[in-house]
Amino acid sequence: MRSVDIRNGLVLRNTALNLFGLALPLAAGFAAIPMVVRALGTERFGILALVWVVFGYFGLFDLGLGRTATRTVADALGRGAPEVIPAAVWTTVGLQTAIGLAAAGLSHLLAPSLVRHVLNIPAAFAGETVLTLRLVGWSLPVMFVAASFRGVLEAAQRFDLVNAVKAPLNVLFYVLPLVGAAIGCALPGIVVLLILSRAAALAAWAALGLRVLPVLRAAPVFRRALVRPIFSFSGWLGLSGVLYAVTTSIDRLVIGSLLTVEAVAFYSAPYEAINRLGVVPNSLSMVLFPAFSFLGGGDRAGRAEDLFARSTKLLLLTTGPVFVLLMFFAGDALRLWLGPDFAARSAFVVTVLAAGFLVNTVVAVPNNYLMGIGRVDIAPKYQVFELVVFGALIWAGAKAGGIKGVAAASALRLTAFPAFLMAASFRPGRVRFGYVWKNGLGRVSAALAAFAAGLAVNAALGGGFLGAAALSVAFAAVSYRVLLDAGERAFVAGLLRPRRAAAPAGGAGTERAG
Repeated sequence: MRSVDIRNGLVLRNTALNLFGLALPLAAGFAAIPMVVRALGTERFGILALVWVVFGYFGLFDLGLGRTATRTVADALGRGAPEVIPAAVWTTVGLQTAIGLAAAGLSHLLAPSLVRHVLNIPAAFAGETVLTLRLVGWSLPVMFVAASFRGVLEAAQRFDLVNAVKAPLNVLFYVLPLVGAAIGCALPGIVVLLILSRAAALAAWAALGLRVLPVLRAAPVFRRALVRPIFSFSGWLGLSGVLYAVTTSIDRLVIGSLLTVEAVAFYSAPYEAINRLGVVPNSLSMVLFPAFSFLGGGDRAGRAEDLFARSTKLLLLTTGPVFVLLMFFAGDALRLWLGPDFAARSAFVVTVLAAGFLVNTVVAVPNNYLMGIGRVDIAPKYQVFELVVFGALIWAGAKAGGIKGVAAASALRLTAFPAFLMAASFRPGRVRFGYVWKNGLGRVSAALAAFAAGLAVNAALGGGFLGAAALSVAFAAVSYRVLLDAGERAFVAGLLRPRRAAAPAGGAGTERAG
């Protein structure tokens, strides 16, 4: 079994792999969805879109067990105790199978009621929609167990293998409906193709997991003594996932109930577009959780602190300028993308949400750090409070200012959550605020403030897009030369010059954190 070491170059490389794994399916979906709409028709495509949502939200039934497997394996590797891995992984897989079968049975029973009373499906499509939802439900055990074996690879920092399966799988998520329509499949047949692709992913991740961690080749064993410790961790994760799903949807629900469906469109379209810019934080987040779990398991506080500071800097540098630009060019961006009506009614929404998402960019760092060191309870305890307070603020904002008031309340929520998690992370002997500020946060915050000031001057002088482009180039150059260290510059240079990407000994590929 190959030893694992969390290095700066490894974190950057894995983040780049995850970014590719997320961006490729987005591009495939952008190209395939119009063809799928034409092939299926608007009614069946609408049902398929609901199926896609169900695929995503049914993952909440996993109760955090997949991520628990990731943390358990990474912690064991960090402590140099691989002998505990087989029982933990196979017990988790057993629990996921049982929960998946129970959820599948429940979804089978509830499918007719969902179709008739919740989803408002036309009568002509009710029968095939019921069958479609039932098929999705019976795929849950496959989806849950696949998450554990993917988590084994993530814990071992083998994101090359994770994305070798995940990227094609997510591309097929959009392509298989087109293939199914071409060969004459109805919706249930298309869902069968999607389920088969997930079963193939499970087989691939399981085979790769057994190869990367040969200790798992031992006879599967279910340890009842591990059930309570597993659920004590995964329960908090599951609760956090449910609270996140509710909290991030409540703004649209309040707008729809208090205002109009049209107002939902003027708010939702820019919100979803801005949210999609989180591809870089999401890519890094998948790396940070097993990395912090590994470093916490090995009691490497200094290296965890260094990873915390570097990750915060990386997120602000890569996504911060985009949000700052949106704050100044919200109207122009909306006019080009959705037309003058959206520019007139949604520009303030984009400006305020961009400011909130700018701060929220760094939430992945403290959230994954706290989970990695075992404090998985902190985020959901805050989220309970957040749900109550944010629900009241959204209601008041909608009453007082329409979608502008809702956007202001959302921006406040987006800002408060990372601030709370950061404060919870700063502890003597673990992560020190002074260290994080000195090693990235302070200088990058100053650079972003200077960039925003430059854009304000550019707007006052009428510099337009050309002036903003010049300022963006200057920001990128200063960031590269001043804010990145030698190892980080070597990694970026390697991405820009693929033929020279292999780093010599002691370069970005071998630099140790801390």
